[in-house]
Formats: sequence, structure tokens, C-alpha cells
Amino acid sequence: MQTEQSANRAGVRYEPNDRPPKALTFGLGLQFTILCIAGVVLTPAIVVRAAGGSETYLSWAVFTAVAVCGITTVMQAVRVGRIGAGYVLLMGTSGAFIAVCVAALAKGGPAMLATLVLISSLFQFALAARLSLLRRILTPTVAGTVIMLIAVTVMPIVFDMLTDVPEGAPPLAAPVSALATVLVITGIALKATGPLRLWAPVTGVVVGSVVAGLFGLYDMQTVAQAGWIGIPNTAWPGLDLSFGPVFWGLLPAFVFVTLVGAIETIGDGVAIQRVSWRRPRAVDFRAVQGAVAADGAGNLLSGLAGTVPNTTYSTSVAVTELTGVGARGVGVAIGVIFLALAFLPKALAVVLAIPPPVASAYIAVLLAMLFVTGMKMVIQDGVDYRKGLVVGVSFWAGVGFQGGVIFPEYFAEFAGGLLQNGMTAGGLVAILMTLFMELTAPRRRRLEVEADFANLPKISEFLATFAKRNGWDQAMARRLDAAGEETLTSLVEQEGTNGDAAEHRRLLLVARKEDGGAVLEFIASTGQENLQDRLTLLDAHSAEVPEEREISLRLLRHLASSVRHEQYHDTEIVTVHVDPPPKS
Repeated sequence: MQTEQSANRAGVRYEPNDRPPKALTFGLGLQFTILCIAGVVLTPAIVVRAAGGSETYLSWAVFTAVAVCGITTVMQAVRVGRIGAGYVLLMGTSGAFIAVCVAALAKGGPAMLATLVLISSLFQFALAARLSLLRRILTPTVAGTVIMLIAVTVMPIVFDMLTDVPEGAPPLAAPVSALATVLVITGIALKATGPLRLWAPVTGVVVGSVVAGLFGLYDMQTVAQAGWIGIPNTAWPGLDLSFGPVFWGLLPAFVFVTLVGAIETIGDGVAIQRVSWRRPRAVDFRAVQGAVAADGAGNLLSGLAGTVPNTTYSTSVAVTELTGVGARGVGVAIGVIFLALAFLPKALAVVLAIPPPVASAYIAVLLAMLFVTGMKMVIQDGVDYRKGLVVGVSFWAGVGFQGGVIFPEYFAEFAGGLLQNGMTAGGLVAILMTLFMELTAPRRRRLEVEADFANLPKISEFLATFAKRNGWDQAMARRLDAAGEETLTSLVEQEGTNGDAAEHRRLLLVARKEDGGAVLEFIASTGQENLQDRLTLLDAHSAEVPEEREISLRLLRHLASSVRHEQYHDTEIVTVHVDPPPKS
């Protein structure tokens, strides 16, 4: 435990509340932009050209996509009300929507696309508001699997870009440029300390671009021809409010892909918290809700603007972990740079002129780190044989569908080719398997009371009956009773410290048997402190924990094999795992 905490303290240089030097903040914002601007522009270009759209509409779709990404990235960083995570989460156009967006444009035109994007964004707001209700389905295991599958989905495109050079280019141009980029990034990241490590990604791109320029791969002509300032001719498509057969036929596919994107955002919202703080802390699911809400706001703006949807870019997590900088100011800088690039065609051309082999090498390193981040999420959630089966089957199903080797004659054209995306297919398998486990789980016992010491006898009676029905002995019954009492004590004392003792919170206690032990869920309206973080503080013998509370928390930690405290807007859930005491 201590070794892990020390490693985290050494790895994170700037936490979300810190203010790095302005030059560093801008530099990191610029390298985030360099990494993602090509993807932001490429997605609408692929969609519009594949559907046979006009160049006028293409220019408008790219301009608005970049502008929306800038606005929503700032939203994620500064957290406007309940919209935004409060972390560095770069927003960009979503590749998962390519297939359904092409179908919408081809069948109904830009106005139909705009309407479908706008309507499907409303489901994200609903999901963000009621995320606690889906906590057993959209688990860290599911989210971690989806994040691992992002690398599986994007890597084929990255590998194709490695050899994307003009005809007549020297044979060694692509491999040497890509290798120079990878060697510089990994070499600096592995061996450098201090500020130099922060510049590993952008240094690798610059060196790779210089090497590529020596082979004639850097396109200076496109940069020279681009204008300095300007916006495309207005081509706002409006909205198609006829709600005809095309709309209803495509809406389910849009909603499902929106849900998959939300799962990715949930995973990113959890992962960015794990890499942004020096000391390990419990995940704040209110920040995750904010991330999903900002994702919905981005899709709402995309629909109103008439461009393709957006989502969080998981590379934000990889770059934050690589550089050790999680300061919110970097997120603001990214958003401002995106907005500036939307109105600066020449600056945009400079970034887009980076040769594909260099960009792909850069992205490959970050995707490799992202894959490991997904693995960490799964492992930290605890891997038993059930979760291991979910991860294994879902991951390889995603790989199979992405490669088009799982009965393509039946699934290739299903729902407009929806299952050809590995992240979508694997995420759906993970959700269905998790849902099956929930529906077939042992029956849960419930008790609803006020969170008050006066109701302790009711809770004790409820837990005693629960223990008896499951055939546990008196020792286990006493342990359950003590764990219930200490959890209630912690919740009630937290309520008292918040000054709300006059108006007690309602408490729902849910008990179930799992793997020979008991799982108790205490569900109440939200408080301020996180008990999981308080338990972590006990290991450091922190003086911030009052003595009378420390006794209760230490007892709870002794009685329970694990304690998880999830805080949402208006709801908090304390999950306590209690194993039977060892036989004497």
C-alpha cells in the first residue's frame, strides 16, 4: 500500500487544483491538440464523403465539429453546475458513430443527421441524472473492458496510417519517421525526470516530423495555401422534424451507440481520477455524472450545429498519466486552442500536415498505455471467476467482430453494420453478461428506515433474520450486526457534521449473499465525506479524522473485507462485504 502511494506521489506532478506555469499549461494543451485534431477533422470528413455529401457541407461540418469540441472540453474542465467532470477530458468527434451517421446522411440528408444526433443526446442527460440506478450494469469491469477495446478498434486504423505516404516516397521514409517518433517518446518517458518528461509526446512528434521532412513527407504546400483567418460559408442544414420512417428506423441504432459512447465516457471519468491525484482516493461518481452530462451537451450542440456527435477521448487519460499533469487549466487551454484553430485555417493546416506515419506512431504509444489503464480498472475492481469470464468473452468477442471473423454473413450488415465496431460489439456482450448475472443473482432482502440511531433495533432484527435464512451461525450474525451498526454510525455522524440532524435522510438497506459471504448496501441521500477515503486516511494515521469517528471506522474496517462508498448527486451508496469469521 505504502509503495503504491509513493509511486503515485512521484508520478503526478500537478493535481487538478494545482496551477502549473502558463508556458507548461499551454504547451500541454498544444500537444493534446496535436494528438487529437486529425481525428476530430477526419471523422466528419469520412462520414460526409462516404455518404456523398457536398464540399460546402463538409467544410461546415469540420468547422463546427472543432468549435464544439473546444467548447465542451472547457465544460469538462471547469464543471458548469452539474455539467462537466472537473478534470482534463478532451472532447472530440466519435468514430463509433461513423456507420450510423453515414446511413443517416445517405437516407435523410444533413437535416436528418442533425435531428437524430440531437434526440439521442437527451438519453445521455437522462443517463447522467440516474447513473446510480445502472451502477450494477455499467460497472468498472464493463467500463474497463470497453476502454481496452478502444485500442482494438482504433489500432487497425493506426497501423494503416503507418504506410500512408505519397507515391514515389523513399521506401524507408515511413518506417524511419515512425521509429524516430516512438524512440523519442518512449526513451524520454522511461528515462527522463522532472520537466523534460512532460514534453515527451510533443518532442517525439516534432522529431518525427523533422525526420519525415527530410524525406519530403511534410506537406508545406497545403500550409502555404491555407488562409490565416476565416470561417466556411454557412451551410447549416437545419432540423428534419417530419419524424418519418427513416428517423424511427435509425433512432434505435443512434441510441445504442450513444449508450456505448456513454460507457466509454464513464470509463474515462473513472480512469482520469485514478491518474490525476498523488494519493489514491475513492472515485467521485458525481464527477463521472458530470462527464456524461458534458458528453450529452456536446452531442446536443453537435445536433444543433448539424455535425457528427462527439465524445470524450480516452487518450486524455494516457497523456495525463504519461506527463503527470492533471491540472484543470490544461483542459481550458485545450478548449481555447481548439476554438482558435476553428477560425485559423493555416494553423489547422500546420497540424494536419503532420505525416500519417508520425501521427500513427504517437497514437500507438498512447493507445498502448490506454489498454493498460483499462486492465488496471478491471483488476482494481476485483477479478473473480465471473468478472474474469465477462472480461475474457467480451474482449475476444470485440476482437472477433472488429476483425470480421464472427459469422460475417449474419452480422456484417446487422443494424447498419453496428457490430463491425469492436468496442460496440464487445461492450454489448459485456452489458448482456452483466445483466444476466444480475437477473439470476440470489434474491435481495430490503429494509427502508430513517438514517437514525433509533432504528438500530430494526436494522439488527433485519440482519439477524437475513443471517438465519442463509444458515449462518451466531458468530456471523454478530459480525453482520456489528458491521451494520458501525456503518449506520458513520452515516449518522456524517449527517450530524453536515448540520442536517434535524432532517434525517431515508436509508434503504439491501442485503444479499455472495460467494459464501454477505454484501450489505446502505443507500441514502448524499452526504459530503467519502467513508472510503476516510478509511484510507486511517492507514496514514491522519489527525484529520476525529477520535470518536476513528473508532467507528476502525471497527468497520476490521469487520468488513471491503468497503466501497459511491457518491452520486442526491444518492450515496456504501457497499460493505462481510465474510464469515474463521473457524476456531
